[in-house]
Amino acid sequence: MTRPDGTQSQGKVRHLHKFGGSSLADPECFRRVASILKKYSGDEDLIVVSAAGKTTNRLIEWISLLDKDGRQAHEALQSLRKFQQDLIENLIEGDHKQQLVDALFDDFSQLAKAGEAALDEKQKAWAQGFGEVWSTRVLAGLLNQLGLPAVNLDSRTFLRAERSAQPEVDRARSWPLINEQLAQYQSKRVVITGFMAQGQAGDTVLLGRNGSDYSATVIGALADVSRVTIWSDVAGVCSADPRIVDDACLLSLLRLDEAAELARLAAPVLHSRTLQPVSQSAIDLTLRCSYEPDSGSTRIERVLASGRGAKIITSLDNVCLVQLDVPASHDFKHVKEQVDSLLNSIKLQALAQSASDDQHRIQLAFTAEVAGDVLAKLKAANIQAEISVREDHCMVAAVGAGVTGNPVHCHGFYQQLKGQPIEFIAESPAGVSIAAILRKVDTAALVASIHQSLFHAQRKIGLVLLGKGNIGSRWLELFSEQKTALERRHGMSFTLIAIQDSKKQWLDLEGINASDAVNAFDEKAQAYEGTEWLNRLMQNPFDDIIILDVTANAGLSDLYPMMAEHGFHLISANKYAGSAVSEHYYRVQDAFAKTGRRWLYNATVGAGLPVNYAIRDLQESGDDVLSLSGIFSGTLSWLFQQYKQGESFSALLEQAWLQGLTEPDPREDLSGADVMRKLVILTREAGLAIEPEDVQVQSLVPESLATTDLDSFFEQSKALDEYLAPWLEKAEIEQGVLRYVARLGKDGKARVGIEVLPQDDPMANLLPCDNIFAIESKWYRENPLVIRGPGAGRDVTAGAILSDINRLTSML
Repeated sequence: MTRPDGTQSQGKVRHLHKFGGSSLADPECFRRVASILKKYSGDEDLIVVSAAGKTTNRLIEWISLLDKDGRQAHEALQSLRKFQQDLIENLIEGDHKQQLVDALFDDFSQLAKAGEAALDEKQKAWAQGFGEVWSTRVLAGLLNQLGLPAVNLDSRTFLRAERSAQPEVDRARSWPLINEQLAQYQSKRVVITGFMAQGQAGDTVLLGRNGSDYSATVIGALADVSRVTIWSDVAGVCSADPRIVDDACLLSLLRLDEAAELARLAAPVLHSRTLQPVSQSAIDLTLRCSYEPDSGSTRIERVLASGRGAKIITSLDNVCLVQLDVPASHDFKHVKEQVDSLLNSIKLQALAQSASDDQHRIQLAFTAEVAGDVLAKLKAANIQAEISVREDHCMVAAVGAGVTGNPVHCHGFYQQLKGQPIEFIAESPAGVSIAAILRKVDTAALVASIHQSLFHAQRKIGLVLLGKGNIGSRWLELFSEQKTALERRHGMSFTLIAIQDSKKQWLDLEGINASDAVNAFDEKAQAYEGTEWLNRLMQNPFDDIIILDVTANAGLSDLYPMMAEHGFHLISANKYAGSAVSEHYYRVQDAFAKTGRRWLYNATVGAGLPVNYAIRDLQESGDDVLSLSGIFSGTLSWLFQQYKQGESFSALLEQAWLQGLTEPDPREDLSGADVMRKLVILTREAGLAIEPEDVQVQSLVPESLATTDLDSFFEQSKALDEYLAPWLEKAEIEQGVLRYVARLGKDGKARVGIEVLPQDDPMANLLPCDNIFAIESKWYRENPLVIRGPGAGRDVTAGAILSDINRLTSML
């Protein structure tokens, strides 16, 4: 942040969390907020709160009753006192409970005494501010009780503003005061009242409509926080109102100018005053849902990259048209300039406006809330025109940077308005919106039809392939064959925009020809370092980016959370993230959940077999998986199907490697690590907790060959024959067969290794390369659910990736 003197502050890295009244509506809501702060806040973070539930409305009701009915006013105040006391009684324990109750009774005594006489405007503002004070006390007390040191702070001690129709915080006066206050609280969360500031005379100044959100971003800017998160009853900004458009999607990223335009068009989730401090500071603003913290979020980003079209369809009912009919004898251009100047002076911008030279008519669309005030101001300015207000109008708009320059979106918007009672259509000067003002219509149906037209038929998907080896090269062939069918099936375009290996990336936003990509890679690709390749993908013209990780690179899995944070979807055949230690696995899951992105990984187990989905469906439908068993490695399935007396295991291994049936280093298969990872992935899909080290693993790789280079390994691979000879002899004695089996028992114990199975066992009679998965659950206890089929090979794995693309696309 820039200080008032122009220098840069060196404040501590803090975050600010803002909770509205609906997030603090009852004791359970307070507990939920405390749980959120325990998980998502640091020990010096700031928390701005509104009055609990409808407290402010009830204070306003009490004030209005004072002049009408003293008995009703008294009852209203006592009812509010009981509500606030119940919050304390249900949430706070010990001595601190009585302290809060005593403070509450003292406040209500002050209110009752003040209400004995008529309240002036300053006293009314003072009375309305108590709701925020009570919220800070209770929440700070609850946090302390949970072992999270916290203090409550009244924003009037540092925020300075003067009374007006739309008060603005004086940041130059407020900046030293807030830093003086915060310096007193080390390693403590500071819970601050929203909605209020103090005037020069020491009076309470209420910050007006959306005042709590505005005070949160102002305080964040003054305190030099790195991020402000506004927690409310919605997860963020969607492509349309999800209450009227079932397939509206949450937008994980939104440009600041798009957010500002949405706020200007009176969308309820944002307000232009809230965004003003964000645009003038280095704050990141995030919108999240306090009722479902992990349901995703919207981050407002200040970087103004080139826009590509509409992102949001919004609507507004109860719109009024202020109409000026200018006499033909007057200078129409001069009148228009007068109107613009007046609106600028009173800081009111029309939702949309039309100026018709030939009709000498100016039409200004405003919310019904402010239309009367605009009319009065225009008439008082003696503008030479016949001025009137026309009610019963509505607005629908498409918002997104570059929308006015996107011919497809413009055409789709205008087409859906055919036959509607349109007054006029206006494009914003910055090209961020197209708004149509209409006589009263069913806006819900219109929004749904525009949303369908703009966001489904023309959605553009960019594909990024990580790994061009065995599976990657086969997927390129398959994509080249199936691209047209894929696009017809989903009504979207799919463009391969990047291919890369561990050192080089070929990026072309115009599209890469998949059929010749492998041959052209070395000529086209450029070297990259670290995460540079990921950052290069940020500036793209696509609606969604899907990254396909077909590598066996553990380092790439470390970048999965960053991929989600960048707004990318992910499909992986890479098993490392799904089988990593729980801390990393859940970090990846959380990253995709919080950003509203998707991570699909059916190809990590069983290649194209739908085993992941089957287990997840059982879990999500109320069943409980009791045990898992099977042959999870197509490679080891093939090897042990062929391995009999007279056969050399080492020779079979080399044959499988040459045919591409093994990992690039076959020791990945022989070590059991690959099977262990699959068992961990499936166990987690079943909703069970497991760590990789919980699995007992039998490795087939002799210690002497574990660390040699690949050539040396194959030269000395006869050691495998010696190791397996006793096992083969055991199988002959027991008249069984050798198989490499994975098992998760009902006791929770997990093991992968060689077993001798009876010849009539289902796992003994598979086709070469087949996998088999036996799932025993409450519903499949007597007769386990069995899934079997090819579990290895470039064809089925590449097909599994394409299948996941189909599945993910259907979710967009």
